[in-house]
Amino acid sequence: MSRTVQLRRYNLKPHLVDEFLVWWPSLLVPARAAYGFTVDSAYLNRETAEFTWAVSAEGDQDDFRRLEQVWMASPERTVVFEGIDGWNDSTVIAFVERFA
Repeated sequence: MSRTVQLRRYNLKPHLVDEFLVWWPSLLVPARAAYGFTVDSAYLNRETAEFTWAVSAEGDQDDFRRLEQVWMASPERTVVFEGIDGWNDSTVIAFVERFA
């Protein structure tokens, strides 16, 4: 079965980078995995506070969107984001294709 990959880029608030780097792998990644998502890669440009990661799921873009709707409405997501006042100033999210 095919996989769909979504690339997510956050311009983090510089004073929250270290806090984000503790929260993201310990809470967000396992919660998303429980809903069928796989984190394929993650990169931080500390100089610009830009965090880029790729998340994938089985199926096409419509399947990914349906899975994401379930995740977004889940009580687990609510818990993961509880008390979060916003890590980032901006976000870019797009589906991408593997090229090489």
